[in-house]
Amino acid sequence: MEIYSTEEQQAEAIKGFFKEHGVSIALGIVIGLGGLYGWKAYNQHQIGSAEEASDAFNLVAQSTEVEGADVIAQSETLMQQHEGSSYAVLAAFVAAKEAVDAQQLDVAAEKLTWAQQHASTKELKAIASTRLARVQLAQQNYDAALATLGSELPTSYEAAVAELKGDIYLAQGDKEQARIAYQSAADKGGLESNPLLQVKLDDLAALTPAA
Repeated sequence: MEIYSTEEQQAEAIKGFFKEHGVSIALGIVIGLGGLYGWKAYNQHQIGSAEEASDAFNLVAQSTEVEGADVIAQSETLMQQHEGSSYAVLAAFVAAKEAVDAQQLDVAAEKLTWAQQHASTKELKAIASTRLARVQLAQQNYDAALATLGSELPTSYEAAVAELKGDIYLAQGDKEQARIAYQSAADKGGLESNPLLQVKLDDLAALTPAA
């Protein structure tokens, strides 16, 4: 950069610079401010959208206490309007429970499959997967239930998954595989969260003839 020896030369140089580049500088400032305000507006939109999803979910949750309310339809609306939100996944869980209570297992499986595919966290995906497997078990769709549990889930769900696999094997009549799965669940700490697991193990021991 050229060094100017007098204030007059510096002033003239600055005038010349802005005369030559003034439009570009002004445009750059406008673009920069536009980006700043655009980012701020984007954040505000995200916050507003999250608040709308939260309010919508609260209405769905409250509807479960209202006799005659079409909770499944309300949940479906939330799922469509806020597809990228975790509240949509929670709404799918609510819809699935309502469907199970109404003996609409196909609808419950559909909602839980949607939740499994749209869950944004491993924990939500694990909840969706285990609940879907239970619905598939109730449908006697055993292979599908085992396949659902075959996906990678957080280690904190290992005991629950092993026990659920035991339930599936037992429903299929495979007592040995059921016993192995239940024992695996016990070894992973399942007895601490579900004392009924010991009952399942004891019942299988009583059913299995001594060697």
